[in-house]
Amino acid sequence: MIRRVSLLALVFLFEFSLLAQAPHQRHFKFTYAFTVRSPEAGKPLKVWFPMATGDEWQKVRVISAKGDLPLKQTQEAEYGDRMFFAQAAHANKQEYHFEVVYDVVRTERIGLREGKPVGGGPRLAPANMSRFLRADKLVPVTGAPAELAQQETRGGVIPLQKAHLIYDYVFRTMRYDKSGTGWGRGDTLWACDSKRGNCTDFHSLFASMARSQGIPVRFAIGFPLPAAKHEGGIPGYHCWADFYADNAWVPVDISEAWKDQSKKDYFFGAHDENRVQFSVGRDIRLSPAQAGEPLNYFVYPYVESDGKKYENVSNDFSFVDEAQGSIQASVE
Repeated sequence: MIRRVSLLALVFLFEFSLLAQAPHQRHFKFTYAFTVRSPEAGKPLKVWFPMATGDEWQKVRVISAKGDLPLKQTQEAEYGDRMFFAQAAHANKQEYHFEVVYDVVRTERIGLREGKPVGGGPRLAPANMSRFLRADKLVPVTGAPAELAQQETRGGVIPLQKAHLIYDYVFRTMRYDKSGTGWGRGDTLWACDSKRGNCTDFHSLFASMARSQGIPVRFAIGFPLPAAKHEGGIPGYHCWADFYADNAWVPVDISEAWKDQSKKDYFFGAHDENRVQFSVGRDIRLSPAQAGEPLNYFVYPYVESDGKKYENVSNDFSFVDEAQGSIQASVE
C-alpha cells in the first residue's frame, strides 16, 4: 500500500513538473483597423499593411478582412513578410476604411534551457542567413558600435557568450525614455550617443554590435498586449530580436527587461506570450514595390497618393482575450 502511494506521488510530481515547464499561452482576437483620410481626389491611391505572422509560436487565423477597396494578399521577397495591398486608380472618397480581425494563439517562446539553446526558429539558406549579418540603413556594423562590441566582448569566446555580454551592455547603458525627439527610429548611432530610446533603439544597438562580431540578428515587430488587461486599445508597436548561436535562434527582448528589471535574465533567451508579430526586417521593399524609399520597418499602414508617401492615416488597434478553454479548438 505504501509502495503504491509512493508511486502515485512520484507520478503526480512528474506531471506537476511537466506542467510547470510548459510554456504559457495567450488566446485573443486582435483587430487591425485604420482610415485613410482626405486623399487627393482623382489621384492614384495605393495602400499596404502587414499581415500577422504565423509560425510555431504564433497560430493565426484571419476571421475577417474588409476595406473600401478590394484587398489582395502579397509577399515581399527578402524576408517573406506577407501583407495586404489595395489601390484605386482615381481616389473618389473622403475616407477609406480598412479592418482585419485575427484569432491568435501566442505561445511563450523559451530559447534557452540551462544556458543552452534549445533550437527553433526558421531554417535559412546561407545566402538568406547572410542578410542578418549585413548592415541596415540605420544599423551599421562598422565604426562606433563595432568598436564597442570589440571592447565589451573581450571575455566571450563563443557567440552565445558574446551575445550575452552585448545584451548586458545594452541593458545597463540604455535607458527606456521616449521624451524629446530622435527615439523610435532604430538609429544605432543616435542610440550610442543618447543612450536612451524605445525598443527599436535598444535592439538596433544590440544588432549592430552582435553582427559586427559575426552573430546574425533578426529584428521583428508587432504589438504588445498588456499582461494585466484582458481587452483594450493598443497605442503603439513593440519590437524584439533573436540572434543565431549553436545552430539555433535565441530570443531577446532588452527593452522589456529594462522596464521590468526582475526579468533581465528571463528576457535573454525568451519572448513572453504578451505580443503579436507582424513582420521581420528593416529597409523593406513592399509587394508590389512602393515608389518611395524602403520602409525603416513595417508595422503601420503605408500609403502613397500620386506616387508620394501619404501620412493622413488614423490607426485603431485593439485586442480582447478569449476564454482559456478555447485555445485547443482554435489551434485545431
